[in-house]
Amino acid sequence: MSTPPWYRHVLRDELGVVLVLAVLVGVVGLAHPDFLRPVNLLSTAQSSVYVGLMACGMVFPLAMREVDLSLGGQYALGIVLGAVLIRDGWSPWLALPAILLAATALGCLNGVITTYLRLPSFIVTLAAALLFRGAALALADGKQISGMPLDHAFFSVLGGELAGVPTSVWVLLVATVLLTVVFTRTRFGARVRAVGSNPDAAEFSGLPIARTRIAALGLSGFMGGVAAVLGLAFFTAGDPTVGNGYELTAIAACIIGGTPLAGGRGSVPGAVLGNLILTTVAASLVFLQVPINWTTFATGAVILVAVAFDSVLRRTRGHGLFPRSRRNHETHPDPGPDHVPDAERLR
Repeated sequence: MSTPPWYRHVLRDELGVVLVLAVLVGVVGLAHPDFLRPVNLLSTAQSSVYVGLMACGMVFPLAMREVDLSLGGQYALGIVLGAVLIRDGWSPWLALPAILLAATALGCLNGVITTYLRLPSFIVTLAAALLFRGAALALADGKQISGMPLDHAFFSVLGGELAGVPTSVWVLLVATVLLTVVFTRTRFGARVRAVGSNPDAAEFSGLPIARTRIAALGLSGFMGGVAAVLGLAFFTAGDPTVGNGYELTAIAACIIGGTPLAGGRGSVPGAVLGNLILTTVAASLVFLQVPINWTTFATGAVILVAVAFDSVLRRTRGHGLFPRSRRNHETHPDPGPDHVPDAERLR
């Protein structure tokens, strides 16, 4: 039996969010053609990068039935830490790995506390968010850190453009591809999905649940660090108040993109597209002259509509554009929630 082309799987799984995004852009573009100008579309894409990177990392803990509410605090702390190091004489290129290492270590620490103290990740990362943001405020002495060497290549390259497209957008695209491969094609990704599908069965099968959980939250922290590096390069200042609510937006983007809170599956491209939908909504409200007081209401409404539309599409996809082969379904039936695939291979 031949294997279906890879693009059929991608189109089938992300078709809902792609259609929602296309309809949204098309409707706003018809009402205000200026919205479709390349400069505006690139600006919207650039605005989506920071939460988009967090959403890419958030897919992994969510697929394990965990959650990372500390990402906004990690983002703020990473930006402030980098600004302090650069202000104190460090080369920006040396501050970059320092931010990434600190963010990854903090994410792993969340995983260690969650795993070995047997506490819900919701509580651990919520407390960590307050700790990280408080540390950022303390490091910055409660005010913005400025005076960065703006002529340095760190700011002109990472905060600038490459081939007419913001460098941060290129970074998001590369991260999306790499993490998609990690999630869908590696042993680590298979472990994440197996543990999320059924933690008890995964533990009975001998999978390294503790190590996988720590690695998933560490990866989430790393992606928060990447967002902090790009945020520092673009905004050229260390503001300890940035990132409020970013973690909730990242979670919403993941859910819109097809990563359920029930765990067991997820979609990195879907998370990026889901975040792009939310960013596009915020940008379109400006063009539609919607009062700012209605922004949160409109965003919530779009989340509900997008999730509902994608859910309906997923339920009916077997009869739609990309139906599943009956022969393939009979040969490879749905294993059910208690199945952990190839447990021996995943150890």
